[in-house]
Amino acid sequence: MTETLPPPAALPPLPPLPPLPMTELGPQAFAAVHALHAAVEEAATAAGLEPLLLELVRLRCSQLNGCTYCVGLHTASARKAGEQDERLAQLVVWRESGLFTPRERAALALAEAVTRLTDRTEGVRARRAALGVLSEPETAFVAWAATVVNTYNRIAVTSHPVAAEAL
Repeated sequence: MTETLPPPAALPPLPPLPPLPMTELGPQAFAAVHALHAAVEEAATAAGLEPLLLELVRLRCSQLNGCTYCVGLHTASARKAGEQDERLAQLVVWRESGLFTPRERAALALAEAVTRLTDRTEGVRARRAALGVLSEPETAFVAWAATVVNTYNRIAVTSHPVAAEAL
């Protein structure tokens, strides 16, 4: 005889899930992520990547990862670096927008491929396209910048409380 579970409506509501204190429990690990960010930032600048381009990469990755904290942070940083509100609003549809340069489009495509990782063909195409517009060091550090912000996104999303309705 197979035991059946009661329908979901009959289950008691779950309490909210408290934050997972990743940064508090792993301060050395979080410091290492900060150090990696600083090293990538320095190398990306030395490779010729503009601060605004790096912010667009970080913002797009944060959008894809659903990290509200990081979206707010990188939107503000992009504005501070001189980005226009219209381009910020169209970043989510950058492929359809005519507001982004070939250099930005190549960097954004590569950042998305690094963030998603599910479609290896997309990654190869994005890397090939990036190398057609960006130098090899610039391409590498766009990928590094995406990798680092993806790490921050995962820490922020995992560390935040989860509402009971989401469970």
